[in-house]
Amino acid sequence: MDEQLTRRARMHAALGEPARLAIVDRLLPGDASPGELGAALGLPTNLLAHHLRVLQDAGVIGRVQSEGDRRRTYVQLRLDDPLVQALARPIDPASRVPLPTGPRVVFVCTHNSARSQLAAASWARVSEIPVACAGTHPAPRVHPGAVAAGRRHGLRLGRARTAHIDEVVQPADLVVAVCDSAHEELDPARPRLHWSIPDPVRVGTDAAFDAACDEIDRRVRTLAAD
Repeated sequence: MDEQLTRRARMHAALGEPARLAIVDRLLPGDASPGELGAALGLPTNLLAHHLRVLQDAGVIGRVQSEGDRRRTYVQLRLDDPLVQALARPIDPASRVPLPTGPRVVFVCTHNSARSQLAAASWARVSEIPVACAGTHPAPRVHPGAVAAGRRHGLRLGRARTAHIDEVVQPADLVVAVCDSAHEELDPARPRLHWSIPDPVRVGTDAAFDAACDEIDRRVRTLAAD
């Protein structure tokens, strides 16, 4: 039997349960820790663990260790897989998980020197909703590797500047934390999305920056569609 057909069948079987569909709907706009998922969906720990194991075995989700508090893990949809992209999109728009909304999107990371800048530039390319970016501990300048990666991916970062969240974020903004450390540092009561994107600066290679650009682009397009 065709391997792709077998994979599709396994994914459909994994999604044939309302609680697992609810998990996928919750993870479509952003990542979440198991604790955050359990609280959002009202699932006890043992039952949530079972559902996550089924989804992971089917290749629908993955788990990543936090780059900030390394005791934490985050669950994310495998949006790099076209099959997951196709299956995760709700058929009925009314069934989508309600998103925190605002007149502007603000991407936040720790240093505001790479991921948040790339995300803001990527958003500006696909959406007319205003966008900004900021950092919890902004660096003096945008990282040259991010500027170079932006050029390779058709994004303009040459004149970008870093800024602190206190100077940028307004109460009505939709905040998207694009790194684990920033997400874990922000006020837990502040509604936001979280994307656990590896820090390309830590690796420092063109490949790391290109991988970050590709993942950011997938997530930006998914969010903009919603």
